[in-house]
Amino acid sequence: MTYHALVPAAGSGSRMSATPGQAVPKQYLPLAGVPMIRHALATLCATPSIAHVFVVLAPDDALWPAPQMAALGPKLRVLRCGGETRAQSVGNGLRAMAAELGAIDRDWVLVHDAARPCLTVAMVEKLMVEVGADDAGGLLAVPVADTLKRAGEGDRILQTVARDHLWQAQTPQMFRHRLLLDALDAAPQVTDEAGAIEALGHSPRLVAADASNLKVTYPLDLQLAEWILQNRDRNSGSG
Repeated sequence: MTYHALVPAAGSGSRMSATPGQAVPKQYLPLAGVPMIRHALATLCATPSIAHVFVVLAPDDALWPAPQMAALGPKLRVLRCGGETRAQSVGNGLRAMAAELGAIDRDWVLVHDAARPCLTVAMVEKLMVEVGADDAGGLLAVPVADTLKRAGEGDRILQTVARDHLWQAQTPQMFRHRLLLDALDAAPQVTDEAGAIEALGHSPRLVAADASNLKVTYPLDLQLAEWILQNRDRNSGSG
């Protein structure tokens, strides 16, 4: 089986950009000494089974640090075809991949958030192993542990939602190239790739990850991600 990674990075990360002092898109915020996006790209490039790592940028992105990213090696390829939404960026990226690589309908594509910098090679390989050859694909996810409340008018509790069988979706999300492209074309309003696959009637596999694979959304998340990365490196170095 052939695997490729696709990282949509054409968004502006408005919730982070609105923070005082932040004037760059979220994926380029400094994290542990390098742009945040580099951490995820480095992990994907270091995963032996992944043949190519495509990053989808906005056509007018002038902030991509090409010399710094070149150090990640020949697996990394840049596609300047980002769209207005995540689904558009992923769909455009899938088409550009096919134009560059040829017949890849049955190849696996692992779509990963640029703002999940704490991904590890072990997480990626676990996803590959547990999904196996299942044509429905799968994704990393974490069972919901907290009590969930549905809000009503005035932010007052309307309902307590049972958390049984609820999972919090993460990335990578891994699907066959052609199936994912068809799914996104049919359901362009989705917020993640699994949602598009579900809309076609498939049931992707949930692969248990852990909370360290967090998505950086708010300023405090940057501090937590840096702590995870620094302590992971420290523990690896001591072993």
